[in-house]
Amino acid sequence: MEARRLFRLDNEVLAFRFTATMSDRAGAEPQERLSDPGRLELWLHAAGLGVPDVSPTELKDALTLREAIYRAGLAVAATQRPNPGDAAILNGAAAAGQPRPGLENGLAVWHLSKEAPVPDALGVLAADAIQILGGSDRSRIKACEGPGCAGLFLDTSRGTNRRWCSMNTCGNRVKKARLADK
Repeated sequence: MEARRLFRLDNEVLAFRFTATMSDRAGAEPQERLSDPGRLELWLHAAGLGVPDVSPTELKDALTLREAIYRAGLAVAATQRPNPGDAAILNGAAAAGQPRPGLENGLAVWHLSKEAPVPDALGVLAADAIQILGGSDRSRIKACEGPGCAGLFLDTSRGTNRRWCSMNTCGNRVKKARLADK
């Protein structure tokens, strides 16, 4: 199965790309894309965090982390502080991992340990979330206004007036709906 057909991989922020593995969050039927360990393995590989295998327990840990990132992101988007429990989940995952950054062929890569590659990968995701949620750009974090979406994104537009996680998906849907109504 190809990752690009199963997952949205267009978000610039790795942690928010991870939260997008649950799609249509504000819709009537949210879609879980990480329905089994193999799918998490596929997503991690597509994110540059390839692991040899994912256990059911590691999938559960990943889903717990993903939802903590999402809830913390929504809080920051609403100019609130993340729940201390969610912050603890992020901090714990970041501390548990032992990934090492590297520069290979001019690109930044992550080296995961052979002993605990999935916790290392989750540590990368948690650290990325911590950096964006607590960093200088936190005021630019938004939730998509597209129907049913509510995906997180970093608004890098000049006027910070971006409304959709992606112009190619949610923005396009809204514009097509407006044309159909006319």
